[in-house]
Amino acid sequence: MVWTPDSTLISNGVARVVQSSNSISTVLDSLRVFTTRKKNCYTTPVTKGEKVLVRASFNYGNYDRLSSPPTFDLHFDGNFWTTVETSNSGLNMYEATYVTKGDTVSVCVAQTKSGQFPFMSALEIRSVDSEVYSEVDEDRALFLINRFSYGARGILRFPQDPYDRIWRPALGGTETVTSDAILVDPTGANNPPSGIFANAITVDSTADSLFLGSVSPSKTPIYMTTYFSEVTNLDSTQTRSFRFYETTASETRSISTPISPPYRTMSEHYLYNYTVDSVTNISLLATTDSDLPPIINAIEAFDISEVLTDGTDSNDVAALVSLQTTFDVLGEWSGDPCLPAPYSWDWLNCSNDTPPRITSLYLDGFELSGELPDISSMDALQIIDLHNNSLDGEIPSYLGTITSLQQLNLADNDFSGPIPTSLSKNNKLKLTVTGNPSLCTSGKSCSSSPASRSNKKKSSTLPVVLGVTIPTFLLIWVAAGVFIILRKKRQSVKNNMPVATGHKTGGANGNTGGGANGNPNMLNIIEEQVMHEIVDNAVPPTFGSPSPLLDNSGQSSDEYGQTGDQNHDHS
Repeated sequence: MVWTPDSTLISNGVARVVQSSNSISTVLDSLRVFTTRKKNCYTTPVTKGEKVLVRASFNYGNYDRLSSPPTFDLHFDGNFWTTVETSNSGLNMYEATYVTKGDTVSVCVAQTKSGQFPFMSALEIRSVDSEVYSEVDEDRALFLINRFSYGARGILRFPQDPYDRIWRPALGGTETVTSDAILVDPTGANNPPSGIFANAITVDSTADSLFLGSVSPSKTPIYMTTYFSEVTNLDSTQTRSFRFYETTASETRSISTPISPPYRTMSEHYLYNYTVDSVTNISLLATTDSDLPPIINAIEAFDISEVLTDGTDSNDVAALVSLQTTFDVLGEWSGDPCLPAPYSWDWLNCSNDTPPRITSLYLDGFELSGELPDISSMDALQIIDLHNNSLDGEIPSYLGTITSLQQLNLADNDFSGPIPTSLSKNNKLKLTVTGNPSLCTSGKSCSSSPASRSNKKKSSTLPVVLGVTIPTFLLIWVAAGVFIILRKKRQSVKNNMPVATGHKTGGANGNTGGGANGNPNMLNIIEEQVMHEIVDNAVPPTFGSPSPLLDNSGQSSDEYGQTGDQNHDHS
């Protein structure tokens, strides 16, 4: 596994480092904190319909030296995941496994309390084979409660586990037993690591129950999957057989068929959609014909989510993608634009429909420039506010086809041409177009035709042409005047001056006139000299200063942590 910095995935937020006294690992010693926007999301492409394991980790570590660990919400793909309650020291880790409904996975943190800013320490997204946890409805997610390898000496994860599930060591029962099998074949639907079968826990006798845990009443059902492998090769006179039992305040009853673990291979058993009305203990108890007490190697327990959302209306999302492709500044937003409510993107409003529709766009002052792309598929829009930008071209006629549109503010842009009649004659629409000097409005001639635009372009360049041409011709006429005056003077001198014998006037080549003032190309030379001076002294045009987005002067290497560490995914 290779960990990479998150700077290529997200532009918002600020990188910080935890205090050294709260160091956990290279991966978790850095974080990104988000002080703006309702929610901030990491998005990565996936194949639609694939099963993924997503793990998000949070280590506050008193990075801000305020000793004020924040509380905030965690979302995925438009679904609520959990509320993260961080502490001054220690790690919060959350894991979800589910089948994707789109071609991206988004993980978001959302601010829920004023002054408490969400952050992310590490994020892992990896593909999982489709048969893993296949008992679970594909419209629901599994949220990990616990994953234990009983009797293990340490954590098991990748590369022992191909999906990097984290198996924590745990004790239980009254005894830990070690398998005498050199290798246990872990082949099964969930593809567990073979290392979890090296040890198991058990109890002293067949009369004792092996306690696994308590289940409390919950809004969501539980999925529990367990793993068993016999630790020794039993002879023909020995049997090990047991069942799952649940015990409440009023009764104890069996909730499974008999289980007899195989040797050198393994078996999986699960409880799916398990719910209780009161606190219930789950145990293993030997059957009456068993010679040996129950054993267990490992267990996983999950909360089963509600049905996952399909997300915001796909036509609306497609139009948003068009906007984000056209205007780079909008590309900073990701994740579901409307869900979960009320955490929509900051510049839009959504309906409460299923799926939700986008009803308002508030893009005023976003420094948008160029032409507006086609967003007519957002046919639930009621408000479009695009004022105070630099949008140009003609006002798109498709805006008049959005029948639900009630307010359209295009003020203070660079739109030109006529206003579509579908907008200007819509009495139910509040249309604002002031501050567009090239727009054809009532009482103003329309300049949208090609001829008009051509004339406008010519007139706009005329001052530049005159600015260069007039001074040049002025110099030409001055030079011509000097030439005429000097010529007359020279002619006068010539007429009153004796001609030297043996020489021809006009210099070595015998050209009449001679000298600079007598050069017939004199005007061209003067013009070239003037133009050379203009060019040599010219200042190159400036088309704006460098973008602050390209300024890395405020960054330092420690803000990004150990970017070259080859141990992890996104930090």
